[in-house]
Amino acid sequence: MTTTTTTVNLYLMGFKGLKALERILDMKMGTFINSICIGNDKEIEIDYSSQLQELCDRHALKWFEKIDSHQMPESQISIAISWRWIISDVSNLIVFHDSLLPKYRGFAPLVSQLIDGLQVIGVTAIWANDEYDTGHIITQSKTTIFYPIKIYQAIQEVSNCYAECTETIFKALYESKTLPSIPQNHDHATYSLWRDDLDYFINWSWPASRLTRFIDAVGFPYKGAMSHVDQKQIIINDAVEMPDLLIHNRDVGKVINITNGHPIVVCGTGLLKIISAKYIETDCTILPLNKFRLRFSNPI
Repeated sequence: MTTTTTTVNLYLMGFKGLKALERILDMKMGTFINSICIGNDKEIEIDYSSQLQELCDRHALKWFEKIDSHQMPESQISIAISWRWIISDVSNLIVFHDSLLPKYRGFAPLVSQLIDGLQVIGVTAIWANDEYDTGHIITQSKTTIFYPIKIYQAIQEVSNCYAECTETIFKALYESKTLPSIPQNHDHATYSLWRDDLDYFINWSWPASRLTRFIDAVGFPYKGAMSHVDQKQIIINDAVEMPDLLIHNRDVGKVINITNGHPIVVCGTGLLKIISAKYIETDCTILPLNKFRLRFSNPI
């Protein structure tokens, strides 16, 4: 895996991919870039694909949309940053992963870390192999975060880690150094499962502290934390944990009190005060609520 006169193909998506490309160009190392494949994500409100395209055009970089990725010319190294799809040729492929591996292998690791309340998050660049997220480590970068934190803020924080890992790799290419290849300690591995639409629904049996982190972790640019109330589907944008009370018949999801139109909902432990929420069908706020006998529930 030598890097002498190396050319690089980039597979980029999202804000993280944009920050990585900006760092390469700031370092005046765009000449290493052979071509760029730009992905889009219809599941989020802003996917930064147009910004990536504009940046490529501004610097006369050859780029392709994902649908045309088969036209990408060969290169000695490929780097996938925030990329969601399988790249069939894993030889000399570098993958950036949203965790400090071997922790949180798998899918949506940043969301999982925020829900779990990790205070140190980061990025790992690895050599790809046939088993996902198990490849040898090239470099890592980490940052400390403080709660409460929204997912879009965490993405901005971790994007700096993406840029740092990118800088480390491209400096090695510039200096014609062999990139590191450090085996992971598989005994310390943990995993984050794939997420689908059902995973946006609030599990009211969770502690209120975990639910506040969940609401922040699946918000913009993602779909938001969902529930049902009065047989209508809602998105909860903001909530705060309240001190718990001794409740003998602890039916999670029931409203125990309303203060200034804001419902306070019973959780597995603790209480959750809803600060901001809207009906999905009308996009209108559900607040203020005046009806006391309400139950927040999940789909059956």
